[in-house]
Amino acid sequence: MSIAVLGASHIQVTSRPHKVVAANDGLRRHSVPGETLLYKVTGDDTEGALDCFVLTIQPHGGPPLHIHHQQHETIYFLTGSYKVQIENDVFRCEAGGFVHIPRGARHAFRNIGDRLGECMVTFAPGGTDKFFEEFAPVVRGADHPDPATIAPIFLKYGWELVGPPLSAD
Repeated sequence: MSIAVLGASHIQVTSRPHKVVAANDGLRRHSVPGETLLYKVTGDDTEGALDCFVLTIQPHGGPPLHIHHQQHETIYFLTGSYKVQIENDVFRCEAGGFVHIPRGARHAFRNIGDRLGECMVTFAPGGTDKFFEEFAPVVRGADHPDPATIAPIFLKYGWELVGPPLSAD
């Protein structure tokens, strides 16, 4: 399709497939037991540009302190209360809170509530669904995965474990 701009000039517009996903639909991936990622769009859908997924987080759950060396991450907290660390800053986010985690920043978060939490996460560039596809079988059934076992998976995808999960206090 092309459109006329300023008389005789033309701009070519490329039509790419769009994607519409219903509320409970998407690509399901799993993290530690009880945590589900529902991908609405992946790097495969966006020519590698980004991922966007809804993450459910168990009460008192959250990832260990880690770094994404190749990706920016954003988290929009939909439900729950969270303790968040980015670099040396530690703060609280409630439902409606938002954080941008720049590439290379040490970070972690913890659901400090007694109920299941939910947040919308984006990564740019995309491709994190491949990480979780490989990660989930290794941590399935483990309350506290062994860092020596999961570190190589982190490294394969440009991530690095740098500390334990956040404490509750």
